Amino acid sequence: MTNDPLLQPFRLKHLTLKNRLMMTAHEPAYPEDGMPKARYREYHVERARAGIGLTMTAGSAAVARDSPPVFNNILAYRDEVVPWLRELADACHEHGTAVMIQLTHLGRRTRWDKGDWLPAVSTSHRREAAHRAFPKRVEAWDIERLIQDYADAAERMQAAGLDGIELQAYGHLLDQFWSPLTNTLDAPYGGSLDNRLRFGFEVLSAIRQRVGDDFIVGVRYTGDERLEGGLTAEEGLEISHRLKASGLVDFLNVVRGHIDTDPGLTDVIPIQGMPSAPHLDFAGEIKRRVDFPTFHGAKIQDVATARHAIASGKVDVVGMTRAHMADPHIVRKIVEGREETIRPCVGANYCLDRIYQGGAAYCIHNAATGRETTLPHTIPKATQQRRVVIIGAGPAGLEAARVAAERGHRVLVLEAASDAGGQVRLTAQSERRREMLGIIDWRLAQCEALGVEIRYNVWAEAEDVLAEAPEVVIVATGGFPAEDQPAQGHDLVITSWDILSGHVAPGKRVLLFDEAGDHAALQAAEIIAASGAELEIMTPDRTFSAEIMAMNLVPYMRALQRPNVTFTPTYRLDSVRRDGGELLATIGSDYLDLDHQRRLDQVVVNYGITPMEELYVALKPHSRNAGEVDYDALIAGKPQAVTRNPAGGFQLFRIGDAVAPRNTHAAIYDALRLVKEL
Repeated sequence: MTNDPLLQPFRLKHLTLKNRLMMTAHEPAYPEDGMPKARYREYHVERARAGIGLTMTAGSAAVARDSPPVFNNILAYRDEVVPWLRELADACHEHGTAVMIQLTHLGRRTRWDKGDWLPAVSTSHRREAAHRAFPKRVEAWDIERLIQDYADAAERMQAAGLDGIELQAYGHLLDQFWSPLTNTLDAPYGGSLDNRLRFGFEVLSAIRQRVGDDFIVGVRYTGDERLEGGLTAEEGLEISHRLKASGLVDFLNVVRGHIDTDPGLTDVIPIQGMPSAPHLDFAGEIKRRVDFPTFHGAKIQDVATARHAIASGKVDVVGMTRAHMADPHIVRKIVEGREETIRPCVGANYCLDRIYQGGAAYCIHNAATGRETTLPHTIPKATQQRRVVIIGAGPAGLEAARVAAERGHRVLVLEAASDAGGQVRLTAQSERRREMLGIIDWRLAQCEALGVEIRYNVWAEAEDVLAEAPEVVIVATGGFPAEDQPAQGHDLVITSWDILSGHVAPGKRVLLFDEAGDHAALQAAEIIAASGAELEIMTPDRTFSAEIMAMNLVPYMRALQRPNVTFTPTYRLDSVRRDGGELLATIGSDYLDLDHQRRLDQVVVNYGITPMEELYVALKPHSRNAGEVDYDALIAGKPQAVTRNPAGGFQLFRIGDAVAPRNTHAAIYDALRLVKEL
């Protein structure tokens, strides 16, 4: 038996969890028609196969029709969910992993124009800022039916063979009853804490009557809303004691904060650049004072922190959810003594931000997550070894090298710079985004272990590549900032990259014109603003930074909402010219004819990336496929077999920004799905 605290079993009523690691409830938005079908099942089974003790499915499975699925939630109010969940549970149970599900009614945290277009319902008419729906205030008949909806859903989960359920009580309907900020009801459901808790305990009682005493029921709840006038830590502790004393619940899953705004949500679920495990001590204090089985997870992204959480007795089971999205095999690697090979969660939060924009959750640097039915987490060996030459050691090139080497090929990478990383290394110049280097460092370690040769300071020309007698050439050269805009005066402006790299210092009066809407602009803006410059951030879009999603925007706004910074959407930089010792910028609009002017001493532009494709173009005539990709084969997961030039000596491909500017996930996805078939 190992002495590792993380690998110790934990007894929860009749259920024994084989270790102390769990995936907390989260909705990756993989359901089809509200059902957890093959894609959803394989996502959880992959983690079960690797040994996780408990997987908590479905952040916010909906118990009622007026809780419509704004995150593509599982529809727990439908009977047809039972066989799909049974398949998922049975498949995970085969590997000794317990399976639970989180049930909820979203209350006002949804929209009326989703699902069946029923009005949102809550304990007041007050709108939630994040989803912008003004709810109907709950009536007595709503309360009666909602209690039954919760009980019905719990019974379905028991029928599906799940090991238990968890009710969601932070930011959703249960907590909207609990919080004095959202509950404007009269007695018996509003006013005192006793009254505000009444609905929650009636729900729990109805569930217990339906599922019996043996079925495991827990609550994930906020122990402190951290809002003026909201639930305090003292009230949270009192609620914790009452939940234990009720005999209706079997575990507490502690959260701290509120999620009704983007900043609040980001503080509850911190992203890169924010402190690790910020609420662990708070959860530990509740466990110490209440003495009840306690779960917790919030930016516990590394094994050392998780191990401390258990060894110190702060919690009984620790959640590593985003970490398991980055690497589903964490437990297996701990057991096998290979912790150093765990792919790190870098906190980029691409997963959650995509959900809140209506997309599916994808990990920024594990493209197989969420695609388990089509992409492997463990790369199979090729039947024949080939010589693969890759140009570029950014995220796309290093992923291509890693996968090709896992396949058993002989791999050479040629990199023009003295270090690997490409644009990720530039991004990581910002202290707040330093964790992004984990994307590069992990791949470099894997490539070294697999025997990949990387030659730095090599500006590869076509003859250099041909001299290596390659059988496959992959161009991953990335791109460079667009330098031909604005049409008049582009020689007078600098790019966001110039600021980020430190090659150019910020001016005193600066216009930053951002047409791409990506991280480069706001990272440059942070540097300029911190210098004390008078900064105007301008975009032709109706909103600024359109490519930066909600939770990632929060730290930028906290750095940029200062007196020397202004934001100007819907205006366009038309031209720049010198006027004495100043720059004169002409400002227009896509909406009507304008001719505004700004007098400045620096104009910074962010027009996006132009692919660096010269080498690719030079190699095309020498290649067998002339660079062509069979998209049908690529999507179907089949090898590339295009032949345009039978005399060509190698297959030629390009990936990442060398094709078209996208993002880090797209670059890594390009590499994985192409190279896994070489």
